[in-house]
Amino acid sequence: MNREEHVTREELKARLIRPIARELADGAQDRVVAGGLEKLIQNLGQPFPEVGRLLAGYRQMDVETRKEQLKKALELLGGQVAESRPQRLEPPQAVPGTRSPALETVSFDTPVEALNLGPGGRKKLAELGIRALRDLLHHYPRRYEDRRTLQSIREVEDGAKATVVGKVLSRELVKTPRKGLQLVQVRFMDAWGWKFTGVWFNQPWVLKQMPEGASLVLSGRVQKRGGVTSLMVEYFEDEGGESLSTGRIVPVYPAKEGIGQAFLRRAAWRALEAFQTIPDPLEPYLKQASLMPLDRALRQAHFPSSEEQLEQALQRLKFDEFLLLELKVMIESGGSALLGRVFRVTPEMLERFRAALPFTLTGAQERVLSEILADMQSERQMARLVQGDVGSGKTAVAAAALFVAAQNGAQGALMAPTEILAKQHFENLTRYLYPLGVSVDLLVGSMSNGEKRSVLERLKSGQTQVVVGTHALIQDGVAFHDLGLAVIDEEHRFGVMQRRRLLGQRPDVLVMSATPIPRSLALTLYGDLEVSQIDELPPGRTPVRTKILTQKTRTQAYAFARQEIKKGHQVFVVTPMIEEGESEATAELAAATRLREELEILLPDVRIDLLHGKMKAEEKDAVMERFKQGAFDLLVSTTVIEVGVDIPQATVMIIENAERFGLAQLHQLRGRVGRGGLESYCVLIAGETSKRTLERLRVIEESTDGFYIAEQDLRLRGPGELRGTRQSGMPDLRLGDLASDQAIIEQSRALAKAILEADPYLEQPEHALLKRELQARAEAIGFREVI
Repeated sequence: MNREEHVTREELKARLIRPIARELADGAQDRVVAGGLEKLIQNLGQPFPEVGRLLAGYRQMDVETRKEQLKKALELLGGQVAESRPQRLEPPQAVPGTRSPALETVSFDTPVEALNLGPGGRKKLAELGIRALRDLLHHYPRRYEDRRTLQSIREVEDGAKATVVGKVLSRELVKTPRKGLQLVQVRFMDAWGWKFTGVWFNQPWVLKQMPEGASLVLSGRVQKRGGVTSLMVEYFEDEGGESLSTGRIVPVYPAKEGIGQAFLRRAAWRALEAFQTIPDPLEPYLKQASLMPLDRALRQAHFPSSEEQLEQALQRLKFDEFLLLELKVMIESGGSALLGRVFRVTPEMLERFRAALPFTLTGAQERVLSEILADMQSERQMARLVQGDVGSGKTAVAAAALFVAAQNGAQGALMAPTEILAKQHFENLTRYLYPLGVSVDLLVGSMSNGEKRSVLERLKSGQTQVVVGTHALIQDGVAFHDLGLAVIDEEHRFGVMQRRRLLGQRPDVLVMSATPIPRSLALTLYGDLEVSQIDELPPGRTPVRTKILTQKTRTQAYAFARQEIKKGHQVFVVTPMIEEGESEATAELAAATRLREELEILLPDVRIDLLHGKMKAEEKDAVMERFKQGAFDLLVSTTVIEVGVDIPQATVMIIENAERFGLAQLHQLRGRVGRGGLESYCVLIAGETSKRTLERLRVIEESTDGFYIAEQDLRLRGPGELRGTRQSGMPDLRLGDLASDQAIIEQSRALAKAILEADPYLEQPEHALLKRELQARAEAIGFREVI
């Protein structure tokens, strides 16, 4: 017998062992092989007549007889009969006899070398950032292919897509008469003995991966012409030594060139086999949270036994991702279970406040106010985020909370990111609170030393009940008599240490943001904050009318702007900010200056000024103050115009290259106009007009609901692109999806809070595994420190 015949016989034997072993593992139901097991034996079993005799008439046998005959057939072929392990829910069996025994001392921290993955195995995994078993088991498949019943090529209809297994018989590179077109043609035989040709266009490199005798899994479209069957191959892989690539729902992993799927499946399989049972950090909470055990979840995520099991496994693994993220944020913030002060709230207090307002609170404002007051009355320190669109009335709600604090003899502070915004808040709070007898003071950097000194004295003595300020509130020398409530506006603009200085006395904390972000994102970005949404605008506010223009019709926008300026109104023009960096900042300034010069030619009778990223904060404030006073008509800006600054006469917002902004950001910019009750307009100029770009921009054109727009932004762009989140340590979630997993986020957050209330720093023995997992995955998870 020559070597080639010997190889063929051994391969045929392997081809028989796999389906027979799977048939036995499947309970001898005769459903593993398309067309039945007997058909396979007739095709492949000729060199093994004794096996053919054992399994003749298989379909008519009862199940127990089938099992006996299958075991005998495996013994004859030299395959081992797999023993069942009832305690463990495993993926379908691999090739009998290939299972690695569970390692004696193994943990998630065990290096991958322990798995004996052959020469170069460790290096391949290191290229994917995989060094320990934890990394390997959390290297989840990016998709799955259902290969449970691979067909014979003969059964596939012409024009249909199929995945088949084929053995390479011969191969050639064909140069066609058409210039530059090369065909790779490989002759295959499937498991039933039917022959077909695999075809690749202009991919000569494929030949090197097709040694004769190799067994491959191929996917593509089948073509049948005059008795000749071809497969136009779209995807192929080496089936590998272990049967992990056929006869099951097969994982397809993220990989790099030179790292095959068969290798990654084998690595994942070996990692799972190394554990008798994978330890579960959430074991004490499985029943309470209705979670699949981690052991089963990881086995099913890599080698699913059914679609249902896979779905449940992914739910569990997503839950873990969000839980670890929430725990990280809560522990880092130190605010997981802190005691605060208890404020007394009476109906009379609220009636007095409402009666003094020049308007009626909306339903959304009332709902959010009741959430805030419930926090203030509890003994836990309040840590709440109130988010709502520009003009939704966050300041009025904050004023009510500051009034309650004052009525309890405590002081309140409101910190804003810029002087102009601080002054605006000061004016509003004075209007709301002064008639109620509450003293309000302002503390900003531009005040004279004498003014600052007298404010500091009033603060220290308790004469000042509410102070509004910028960073000046956290400078040395600022001492409160009794700070009970801190309100922080546009929180993401301050550094963590800056905020902590204000919060030294452990006041209740209210964070306000006019950047609506989806609740799911808010719960993860601000994990330790309760989230309230003011999702209703006060009656009588006229929505800003929005229109999309292209470069061709761009001049219409400026002709319209000139008309508005003639009426005594003002105009914003915003151009996208280039990513930060010295050379980029210079380029940004040059681009803005060019735009200003262009507009000075286009609009010679219009007074124009410029706001750009290289200006100091006080310079920006001065420009905005001059704009507010009407010193010029049109402002060209490269930076996002300060959130919340009111320019009552501004009625037009023109945004150049609008597609470069996120939807939420465009909505924010649009909110800069229409603040004085005048009919206002926003013009989006699209620099490029692809179908996808226009679809995105139409969301802004058609909706004025900031929360709906933020949801669409998250769906279309993902969390990493949303404003401010890239710098915030927002994780690249492997499985979780902020746009669709809100229910899992809410559930994981509730469990995180419960765990930390009982054990704030995870020091109890039952949380040791959870703490280790948190430490190990901290870098991968990322976090945002708030308060």
